[in-house]
Amino acid sequence: MDFDLPGEDHPDRKSVRDWLQDHPQPSGRELAEAGYVAPHWPAPWGLDADPIQQLVIDDELKRAGVRRPMNPIGIGWAGPTILHAGTQEQKDRHLMPLLAGEEVWCQLFSEPQAGSDLANLGTRAVRDGDEYVVNGQKIWTSLAQFSAYGILIARTDPDQPKHQGVSYFICPMDAPGIEIRPIIEMTGGHTFNEVFLTDVRIPAENLVGEENRGWSLAKVTLGNERVSLSSGGALWGHGPNAGDLLDVVRANGSVDDPLLRQRLAQLHIESELLRLIRLRTVTAAIKGEPPGPEASIRKVMADEHGQHIMELAKDLAGTAGMRDDVGPFGGEPDLWAHGFLFAPALTVGGGTGVVQRNIIGERVLGLPHDVDVEQGLSWAEARRR
Repeated sequence: MDFDLPGEDHPDRKSVRDWLQDHPQPSGRELAEAGYVAPHWPAPWGLDADPIQQLVIDDELKRAGVRRPMNPIGIGWAGPTILHAGTQEQKDRHLMPLLAGEEVWCQLFSEPQAGSDLANLGTRAVRDGDEYVVNGQKIWTSLAQFSAYGILIARTDPDQPKHQGVSYFICPMDAPGIEIRPIIEMTGGHTFNEVFLTDVRIPAENLVGEENRGWSLAKVTLGNERVSLSSGGALWGHGPNAGDLLDVVRANGSVDDPLLRQRLAQLHIESELLRLIRLRTVTAAIKGEPPGPEASIRKVMADEHGQHIMELAKDLAGTAGMRDDVGPFGGEPDLWAHGFLFAPALTVGGGTGVVQRNIIGERVLGLPHDVDVEQGLSWAEARRR
């Protein structure tokens, strides 16, 4: 495994630097058209970049203080699925505005009665001529209040087994019959929403892939989701990370308490492990190998790591940690106070830690699948199956 980034004389570095000289403050559209938002995507949306080139582009944009457009669900989850199975018309219509951050996306997957068993969804889509009529309810829909489109899965054939008869749609969020209700968090803000769909008509041309074959596309989306949520800052790619907290500690003369020092050391270890797992994924891609279970492993580790960062930041604030306007060492709160209140959601959203551990247990350790309670199977019967 190669742990080092390419050197300063790497030709891809010069290419990015030359472009940044001509675009010192690039817009989202300029970044998208240059292929720098998702460089691993094929042209014209990306650069067909190999993993090394991707790392170089990331590094150079970070050095220049250039931020990519904020559209996490669109760029990280919806876009790759449309790229994988969408029609040419769907790609031409949606991918560039999505990459440029001009049209925000949300994900209409989770349902109140389905829990972590996503395939047990009850939202129905019934074909009516050139449209599908959708009725149902979705929950925990991040960014729905800002979104132009949502990726929606709905049951199109209730007579098929639950992992079949599901279809995948592009849903306009301004369609008549869509009601968005906020879920207020203990942070005081609202990232999540309930979405009610009542006789919502979606054009048949918005079906992605084949009818009744949407479950395989949902798995593509979820795989990209787990990688997206386990990178960058501690709050699902946003906010401060372990290095930021360690910088605050250094700037304030370190700490004397041995337990706090041990927790800071543990944060650094966790951060390094996550970095090396990411490089393992990159190395596998360079060799043309699939990443395997790393997505689920990174998701589990990154979520708990984010909680550890925010818990320690609160403890470093001392008694002021009870306030929402003070950060570590009595400094400015920035995202620390908000992050501490938001952090419990990390191990729930995007596939709970328990579900990810089941995946790891089955695919890495070879443990048997969960007992199928619906069919009344014993553990031994389930194992034989």
